[in-house]
Amino acid sequence: MKKIIQIEEVAITALSIYFLTLYNLGLPVWVWVLLFFAPDISMLGYLINSRVGAYTYNLFHHRAVAILIAAVGLFIASNLITAIGILLFAHSSFDRMLGYGLKFEDDFKHTHLGWMGK
Repeated sequence: MKKIIQIEEVAITALSIYFLTLYNLGLPVWVWVLLFFAPDISMLGYLINSRVGAYTYNLFHHRAVAILIAAVGLFIASNLITAIGILLFAHSSFDRMLGYGLKFEDDFKHTHLGWMGK
Protein backbone atom coordinates (compact mmCIF):
# COMPACT_ATOMS: atom_id res chain seq x y z
CA MET A 1 0.00 0.00 0.00
CA LYS A 2 2.87 2.38 0.79
CA LYS A 3 4.18 2.15 -2.79
CA ILE A 4 0.76 2.95 -4.22
CA ILE A 5 0.55 6.07 -2.07
CA GLN A 6 4.06 7.10 -3.13
CA ILE A 7 3.14 6.67 -6.80
CA GLU A 8 0.02 8.75 -6.24
CA GLU A 9 2.10 11.49 -4.61
CA VAL A 10 4.57 11.45 -7.53
CA ALA A 11 1.65 11.98 -9.92
CA ILE A 12 0.17 14.78 -7.80
CA THR A 13 3.57 16.47 -7.53
CA ALA A 14 4.13 16.24 -11.28
CA LEU A 15 0.66 17.61 -12.04
CA SER A 16 1.18 20.45 -9.58
CA ILE A 17 4.51 21.33 -11.17
CA TYR A 18 2.77 21.38 -14.55
CA PHE A 19 0.24 23.90 -13.19
CA LEU A 20 3.13 25.95 -11.84
CA THR A 21 4.39 26.26 -15.42
CA LEU A 22 1.07 27.91 -16.26
CA TYR A 23 1.50 30.41 -13.39
CA ASN A 24 5.28 30.83 -13.62
CA LEU A 25 5.17 34.63 -13.16
CA GLY A 26 8.10 34.95 -15.56
CA LEU A 27 10.57 33.72 -12.95
CA PRO A 28 13.60 31.67 -13.97
CA VAL A 29 13.66 27.97 -13.13
CA TRP A 30 16.39 28.33 -10.48
CA VAL A 31 14.15 30.71 -8.50
CA TRP A 32 11.30 28.19 -8.63
CA VAL A 33 13.63 25.48 -7.31
CA LEU A 34 14.48 27.69 -4.32
CA LEU A 35 10.83 28.61 -3.80
CA PHE A 36 9.81 24.95 -4.03
CA PHE A 37 11.79 24.19 -0.87
CA ALA A 38 10.89 27.44 0.92
CA PRO A 39 7.98 25.92 2.93
CA ASP A 40 10.55 23.86 4.83
CA ILE A 41 11.56 27.05 6.62
CA SER A 42 8.49 26.30 8.74
CA MET A 43 10.55 23.63 10.51
CA LEU A 44 12.27 26.46 12.38
CA GLY A 45 9.32 26.32 14.77
CA TYR A 46 10.93 23.18 16.20
CA LEU A 47 13.65 25.42 17.62
CA ILE A 48 11.03 26.68 20.08
CA ASN A 49 9.43 23.31 20.90
CA SER A 50 7.73 20.39 19.19
CA ARG A 51 4.24 21.86 19.65
CA VAL A 52 5.10 25.12 17.88
CA GLY A 53 7.13 23.20 15.31
CA ALA A 54 4.25 20.89 14.48
CA TYR A 55 1.86 23.85 14.16
CA THR A 56 4.12 25.86 11.83
CA TYR A 57 5.09 22.81 9.77
CA ASN A 58 1.47 21.70 9.35
CA LEU A 59 0.34 25.22 8.43
CA PHE A 60 2.74 25.29 5.47
CA HIS A 61 2.24 21.63 4.49
CA HIS A 62 -1.52 21.15 4.76
CA ARG A 63 -3.18 20.65 1.41
CA ALA A 64 -6.40 22.36 2.45
CA VAL A 65 -4.43 25.55 3.20
CA ALA A 66 -2.73 25.29 -0.20
CA ILE A 67 -6.04 24.75 -2.01
CA LEU A 68 -7.64 27.66 -0.14
CA ILE A 69 -4.79 29.99 -1.11
CA ALA A 70 -4.92 28.88 -4.76
CA ALA A 71 -8.71 29.28 -4.81
CA VAL A 72 -8.48 32.79 -3.39
CA GLY A 73 -5.88 33.58 -6.05
CA LEU A 74 -8.18 32.32 -8.79
CA PHE A 75 -11.18 34.14 -7.32
CA ILE A 76 -9.42 37.51 -7.15
CA ALA A 77 -7.50 36.87 -10.41
CA SER A 78 -4.07 37.07 -8.78
CA ASN A 79 -1.50 34.90 -10.50
CA LEU A 80 0.92 35.44 -7.60
CA ILE A 81 -1.47 34.11 -4.94
CA THR A 82 -2.56 31.27 -7.21
CA ALA A 83 1.08 30.31 -7.77
CA ILE A 84 1.77 30.38 -4.03
CA GLY A 85 -1.14 27.98 -3.41
CA ILE A 86 -0.03 25.64 -6.18
CA LEU A 87 3.55 25.76 -4.92
CA LEU A 88 2.48 24.82 -1.39
CA PHE A 89 0.36 21.99 -2.77
CA ALA A 90 3.21 20.68 -4.92
CA HIS A 91 5.66 20.86 -2.03
CA SER A 92 3.36 19.04 0.37
CA SER A 93 2.84 16.24 -2.15
CA PHE A 94 6.59 16.02 -2.71
CA ASP A 95 7.18 15.73 1.04
CA ARG A 96 4.51 13.03 1.37
CA MET A 97 6.12 11.16 -1.51
CA LEU A 98 9.28 11.06 0.62
CA GLY A 99 7.39 9.92 3.71
CA TYR A 100 7.07 13.27 5.48
CA GLY A 101 3.52 13.76 6.64
CA LEU A 102 1.70 16.24 8.82
CA LYS A 103 3.25 16.29 12.27
CA PHE A 104 1.91 15.36 15.68
CA GLU A 105 2.97 17.56 18.58
CA ASP A 106 5.00 14.90 20.41
CA ASP A 107 7.81 14.29 17.92
CA PHE A 108 8.96 15.47 14.46
CA LYS A 109 9.13 11.87 13.27
CA HIS A 110 5.52 11.13 14.32
CA THR A 111 3.38 11.92 11.26
CA HIS A 112 -0.09 11.18 9.99
CA LEU A 113 1.61 8.65 7.69
CA GLY A 114 3.10 6.84 10.69
CA TRP A 115 6.52 7.01 12.30
CA MET A 116 9.28 8.09 9.93
CA GLY A 117 12.23 5.75 9.65
CA LYS A 118 10.43 2.62 10.86
